[in-house]
Amino acid sequence: MQGIWTTERIREAEGRAFAVTPEGELMRRASFGLSVQIADVLEDHTGGISGRRVVLLVGSGDNGGDALWAGAFLRRRGVAVTAILLKPEKAHAKGLAALKRAGGRAVSAEDGPQWIEKADVVVDGIVGISASGSLRPDAAQLVELVEAPIVAVDLPSGVDPDTGAVDGPAVKATRTVTFGALKPVHALAPTHCGEVVLVDIGLELDQPDLQRLDIVDVAAAWPVPGPEDDKYSQGVVGIAAGSATYPGAAVLAAGSAVRATSGLVRYAGHAADVVRGQWPEIIATGTVADAGRVQAWVVGPGIGTGSEGREVLRYVLGQGVPVCADADATTIIARSPDVLDARDPDTPLVLTPHAGEYERLMGRAPGRDRVTAAREAAEKYDAVVLLKGHCTVIAAPDGRVAVNTPRGAWLATAGSGDVLSGLVGALLAAGRDPWLAAGMAAHAHSLAGAIAAQNAPTSASGLVHAIPEAIRSIRSLTS
Repeated sequence: MQGIWTTERIREAEGRAFAVTPEGELMRRASFGLSVQIADVLEDHTGGISGRRVVLLVGSGDNGGDALWAGAFLRRRGVAVTAILLKPEKAHAKGLAALKRAGGRAVSAEDGPQWIEKADVVVDGIVGISASGSLRPDAAQLVELVEAPIVAVDLPSGVDPDTGAVDGPAVKATRTVTFGALKPVHALAPTHCGEVVLVDIGLELDQPDLQRLDIVDVAAAWPVPGPEDDKYSQGVVGIAAGSATYPGAAVLAAGSAVRATSGLVRYAGHAADVVRGQWPEIIATGTVADAGRVQAWVVGPGIGTGSEGREVLRYVLGQGVPVCADADATTIIARSPDVLDARDPDTPLVLTPHAGEYERLMGRAPGRDRVTAAREAAEKYDAVVLLKGHCTVIAAPDGRVAVNTPRGAWLATAGSGDVLSGLVGALLAAGRDPWLAAGMAAHAHSLAGAIAAQNAPTSASGLVHAIPEAIRSIRSLTS
């Protein structure tokens, strides 16, 4: 897993490193790594380095100093470098001197537009991790003029470093070069960070604040049948979803569990005939009481929020097996929290709200800080909470948090959440830790979405059928 640390933790680690490192050494390490990445983007964009033009947008902090020192390194490689000083009186003095000694130039913000127009690559060194809020008007006007690729120093300016929130004008980078460790912004604001590259500068950090599952983690934990396995030992998942009027949720959630290679899928509900017709391998019955034994339940998509839906949820919660409660189930819990009395406190529960369902569960919207929001819901309900959104946040009651960074926005389509709940249920039935199961499901779900979409709109049905290819892609790393 990739560790992610808050800016407070990063600053503390930097302070310890500064105390035992010669003055300026950490900045030189960072800026040299930055210069290598700028040169790489420059070569990708123009096919060369020498004689190309790089413009630095330089603020008053250390990120501006990193940009200036990187500009000095680039000058030695024959790159024409111009620094636009947004606050000349506060520019990093040693970095600016180094750039000028190397033959670079510095200009004021008023003269900036003519240089931006000629740039092959622009470097965002406007603000650092201590800044907050959107770009100031003078910086925003310059950024708006940029048509060349942007390399952000540490983080894209105007994006909150700890929440990834964007409240106004902000940089959208082609590549973000960060130093020492990943910060929350790098996982929570992918559309603004672009490709993220980590440069090691020797920081020492312990347990991370957040984690991001990478494909190697998911591959290692994905259930694979062995020679002694049968359909029962691979995990039996029950799906309580859909209705006679709206059977689609049932078809999608159940089909997702099938495609995720559950050993056996049992469906219970009014859409039994439709589900059986779509997925003949599913054992379909009319009620949860008749479904038979399962190792995990998925409950909620399309069951309705009336008395019948409440009784279905209450029954499922009382069966002593892990439960993924999605869609209508989260609304029922919000309106009738007493249904949770049926749950054994030791039985795992995964809640999968989107922002509206979260607001019903918690009485307030998730807000800008979605990590804290997910943690608070996990604590309140003693459950793993998978907070859906462009970036999915998965929080466990013990404080663990994972972030899944998406591969585009194609998953914002009707029925996508039903597919995700089927994946979660299949992994719960296979015995995976609920927090890990939710994170693995989110990862496979986004990968399947990218495969199904192929840079064009897709549907939830297409997403279901892309799941095997996503799993093959995941498993290829360990096969």
